[in-house]
Amino acid sequence: MSLAFLQVSEPESSLCAMHNSSVNNFGGIFLFLFCFLLMPSGGAACVFSGQPLDTAKVKMQTFPRLYRGFIHCIVSTYNQVGVRGLYQGTTPALMANIAENSVLFMSYGFCQQVIRFAAGLHQEAVLSDMQKACAGSVASIFSSLVLCPTELVKCRLQAMYEMEASGRIAKSHNSVWSVVKSIMRNEGLQGFFQGLTTTIAREVPGYFCFFGAYELSRTAFADYMKCGKDDIGVAPIVFSGGFGGACLWLVVYPMDCVKSRIQVMSMTGKQAGFFKTFMTIARTEGVRALYSGLTPTMVRTFPANGALFLGYEASRKLMMKQFDS
Repeated sequence: MSLAFLQVSEPESSLCAMHNSSVNNFGGIFLFLFCFLLMPSGGAACVFSGQPLDTAKVKMQTFPRLYRGFIHCIVSTYNQVGVRGLYQGTTPALMANIAENSVLFMSYGFCQQVIRFAAGLHQEAVLSDMQKACAGSVASIFSSLVLCPTELVKCRLQAMYEMEASGRIAKSHNSVWSVVKSIMRNEGLQGFFQGLTTTIAREVPGYFCFFGAYELSRTAFADYMKCGKDDIGVAPIVFSGGFGGACLWLVVYPMDCVKSRIQVMSMTGKQAGFFKTFMTIARTEGVRALYSGLTPTMVRTFPANGALFLGYEASRKLMMKQFDS
């Protein structure tokens, strides 16, 4: 998940002027290009700080009976493959982070205007926290289109060792390029969109919860501190992001589990949709299996979002100086 919405989240700030109908396209593109060069530092920090935990999450989602817990999963992976095994899929994870932030940023301003139009508000009206949550939820549909292919490659790389060890697939070179070539050769271009429906089903309610919880938390801090949302400081911002991420995962985690299963198990050539996969897991493994790997996800949420926020804050301050000058 990303924090791209922050760059336009406050209509009362100097950035809001860039999201009226006449300036939104040019200003949004300029801001996107500016931040695209700066945000990867925060995104990279987010990915590298949380990648081992994300790897444990995917492995436990796909093979819930293989590991007793996320510590056992991490230790086993290290003993079997080494540090490299904990960082399998880092390249597509970085690509997913940058792509998701970029598309969300480009579409969020437009989605805000859609919400204003639907609510009968004028173009520069200040949206409520829930209206911002709705705008982020709609924007996530666009980001899903670029997120699904990169997450597909990431998840397959992360679960490759277990798939080969269990005999489900033949041993092969475990590189990003080898996975991409295999998908193109065996499944075609549409193969990159395995799990797209589930990705959208996860992102739409997920971003509503994330945006809503984040904005409500910032509002609570601002009210308590008797200041504006932009003046609450770094620690409350980091907490708000972590709180939003925690709310997101608690709501959508079963859908993420199903998505991981679909994307990894489709390596065997067997195609299964969201409902069939969900019912198979619930019937044969129990509802608890749908939450396998939740612990490393929750542990990862706060530091990963905190790292991303720190990178974002540095980028935003530099950007604001450029606009002020």
